[in-house]
This record gives sequence, structure tokens and C-alpha cells, in this order.
Amino acid sequence: MLTQLYIRHYALIEELDISFHEGFSVITGETGAGKSIILGALGLLLGNRAEMRYIMQGKEKCTIEGHFNLSGYKLDEFFCQNDIDFDEKDCIIRRELNINGKSRAFINDLPVQVNVMHELGEKLIDIHSQHQNLLLRNESFQLNAIDTIAQDEKQYANYQKTYREFIDIKRQIEYLEKNIADVRQREDLLRFQYKELTAAQLDNCSQEALEQESKAMSHEEDIKRALYASSDMITGEDNSISMRLKAVADHLHNIEDLLPECKDWLPRIDSCRIELNDIAHDISATIDGIAYDPQKLEEINNKLSTIYGLEQKYHASNIEELINLRDDIATKLSTIDNSDEQLQAARQQADSLLMTCKEKAAILSATRQKAAKKAEGDILAHLRLLGMPKAQFCINFEEKPLSADGCDKAVFLFSANSNIAPQPIQLIASGGEVSRVMLALKTLISKTVGQPTIIFDEIDAGVSGSVAQKMGEMMADMSKCGRQVICITHLPQIAASGQNHYRVEKNETDKGAVSRMQLLNDNERITEIAQMLSGNDITQAAINNAKELLAHRK
Repeated sequence: MLTQLYIRHYALIEELDISFHEGFSVITGETGAGKSIILGALGLLLGNRAEMRYIMQGKEKCTIEGHFNLSGYKLDEFFCQNDIDFDEKDCIIRRELNINGKSRAFINDLPVQVNVMHELGEKLIDIHSQHQNLLLRNESFQLNAIDTIAQDEKQYANYQKTYREFIDIKRQIEYLEKNIADVRQREDLLRFQYKELTAAQLDNCSQEALEQESKAMSHEEDIKRALYASSDMITGEDNSISMRLKAVADHLHNIEDLLPECKDWLPRIDSCRIELNDIAHDISATIDGIAYDPQKLEEINNKLSTIYGLEQKYHASNIEELINLRDDIATKLSTIDNSDEQLQAARQQADSLLMTCKEKAAILSATRQKAAKKAEGDILAHLRLLGMPKAQFCINFEEKPLSADGCDKAVFLFSANSNIAPQPIQLIASGGEVSRVMLALKTLISKTVGQPTIIFDEIDAGVSGSVAQKMGEMMADMSKCGRQVICITHLPQIAASGQNHYRVEKNETDKGAVSRMQLLNDNERITEIAQMLSGNDITQAAINNAKELLAHRK
């Protein structure tokens, strides 16, 4: 439960540090005093969207911090999964908003993502605001409420898993059908392209090597002429390099006894002669291997012409891109060839999943209807306590096409009178009647959902008198099972039902309007309730009436 709330520089709140207690507490105050501001601050602790406009004017940041006692609510697994220290006696949740637009969230002083804060907040507090009464008119809300009461998480999860698989295979079928249709429209062209690219025999083919070979064969005479000249200069009979090196060696041999350095030069000269002779041998062998082959040259040029034409036609830069294109076309053609089998297999899988979906949806539906039947009686019992003895309430189920939440369309049927047939609640119920049905529903849900704290924001809209008193008693009963219930109210009958009474007021200061909140003592509480009964001019009768209301609670 919420044990302490600290707010600083949020909207009209300069600084608020207030403790909360177990049981049933009420919050009162004039319209505009700041009750909704406190709810907004609490909403930030639940991970709601941060709006910088709520930072108090002239301040750099605002801080909201809540302390919670989590004893008995088995939340240690959540903290373990998120690697957060767990202190069940004092869990601290803090949110900071900065004027620069940044928002930071902390759980037990550890920075966390807002979605983690939101996940924890949903386990701690249920804030019922006035607009939620409108949700009662929404069919999705009605079905969700039944799911909550039925505690059908296992059946719901089993159904949704199969339904997601069914939707996935349906998407695959749509993709296959579209892809096959697109490819079949171009099948003739694809088969021609594949045949053309395959006929080019591009595998293990080097465009660069072909271009080099073509260039060499086209200049055969130039190459031979250069090679003959080079060979003759090295080893020819007329003043060749080899002969001149031999002459150099002979001259050095003649003086090697006179000049010892010659002995070092001679081996090097011999090495040069040997290397040059080897080069000359290689050149001669190359010359012997060069033979003009016009047919081969034509074949190479034709091959290159084919490659150039394909590259231009298919906007490819090289042979590798042409090969990739050919293989991609082969895959598409394979899809066409195997399309009937693939589609048949996918459709059979979809049919199987659809059957399983229907079976699991039927199980989910049976669980919902069983829970709804019991909920009808419980809600009627609560409505009678709330001053509606002739009320009729039932939950009608209609079958709808399979969707993410099953095959059920649930409709709350209601009538406040015994002589008027129940109709959809959104068509017949007044504001006060909706408030009472919603309170009855929330009371029922609270018995199945173990949230430590429930906050009602003016759930008393449209009611008064003895009905308001019954509402207060019902909320007080909700708090007796260890749950903390807090109600923001304008009705003295509900205010008198609380074990703890807080007042929110707005005062004008030299800095502007400032909201404050305080826990009232017994005398202050009598005065507050008397003022709610009679207005600013508190009469003795109002005081006596306030005392009677408080005495009735005790």
C-alpha cells in the first residue's frame, strides 16, 4: 500500500510530504483545490506520460516520490527479473521531470525505464477516475472486466498464442499468393532471361583474363618482333650483351693477380650472364608458344561481346552481378514450380490452426460465461445495497468472428426497474446508475486482483443521500481485507465513512496560488463535513449532522 507521498514543485504544490494509512481514506476539498493535481502526480509514479508544463513556474524540475509497503503481495519475482533491490517494507518509486524536457524514473534508487515503472505501478495502484465510468459503456472494457473476474490468464494466453500463429500463417499465404501472382505475370520473360544468362556460361569465367588474351592475340606480330629483338640483344652473335659480359670477365681474369678485388667481381658477372641466358631461354620458349589462331581470337571476342551485351542489358558492372541475377531468377522460377505445393501446405496449416483456435476460443468462452454468471448475482447484490432493489443486470454473450480476444462479444444489460427489460447499459443507464454499477464491478474485481491500493476519483458522480452512504460503506468493506482504498469525494456521507480524512485546499500567497494537503483530526473532520453539508456558513445543525454521520461510521 501507499505509505507516504512526497511532491515538490509540481503544478500548484510547492512541497507536500504526507503519510497514508491502511484501510479506507477519503480526500475532500473544494473544486480546483488541487485534488486532481495529486492524482496526476501519482499517475507519474505509475509511468504515465510526463508533461513539462506541470513543473511549477520558475522552477527547474519537479520530483514525485512514493513509498509503498508490499508485504504479502509476492512481488519479489518482479524485482528479481528486473535486477532491482527488493525491500517489501519500503519500496521507493521516484519520478523527476526537468525543465529541459528530460524525465527520469527510479525504483529503490535504481534508474529504470518508464515502461518498467509502469509495469510495477499497475501492480500497486488502480486509479479509477471519472472518465472510467464512460468505459463501462465500452464493449472491450466489459469483456476485459469479465476476463479479470474469471482469472482466465492461462486460457487467454493459450488462445492468443495459437491465434498469433494463425495470423502469421495467413500473412504468409497472402505473401505467397501475391509473390506467385507477380512472378507468374513475368514467367515467360524470366524463363527467357534465365536461358540467356545460362547459355552465356559465366561460371569460372574471368572477364579480365579474356580481355588480356584478346589484346595479346590481336598484337601477335608486335609481340614477336619485340621478343626476337630482345633475345638477339641478349644472346645474339653480333656484340650481344652476353658476349660483352664474357669479354668483361676475360679482362678481369687477366688482372685478378694484380687487383684482388677482381676475384669478388667475377662471380657476380658470371651470375648476371647466367640470369640473362635464362631470360633469353624463356623469351625463346615464349616465342615458340605464340601462334596466331584467328578462330580462337574470334571465340574470345565473341565471348567478350556476349558479356558486354549482357552487362549493358541487365545494368550489371561485372560477371559476378550477372551470375547473382541468374541465380535470383532461378529461385523465382523454383517458387513458381513449387508454388502449388507450398500454398497447399500453408493452407492446410492455416486450417489446422483455425480449428485449434476455435477449440481454444470455446474453452475461453466457457470460462468467461461461467464467471459472468456468478458476477451477475454478485453485482445485483451490490446494487441492492446501493439502493437499487429492482435493478436487473445480466451479461449477454454473442459470438463474433475470431479476433485477438477470442470469439465473444460481451454486453452488459441493465435496467433500474423490474418492469423494463434490460438493455445495453450504454443506452439506458444514467450517470448515477453507471457510478453504482461501476462501484459494484470494481468491488468484485478487487476481490480477484491483488492490488494493494485502489483510488476512486469521484465515483460518487450522480448519487447522494443514503446511496452515497451505502457507497461509502461498500468502499470501507473493500478495505477490510488488507487493501488500501482511497476515495476523492464531494459527498459528506462518503467522507464520513473513511477511517482517515485528508483535506486539500488552495491558498493565495505572495508567490501565487499554492495547494496543500493535510490529515484532519477529529474536530477538523467535523468542521470539514459540516461545511460540505451547509457551505461556508456552518450551522449548528450541520455540525450535529456531521457528528451523527461520523458516529454512524463508528
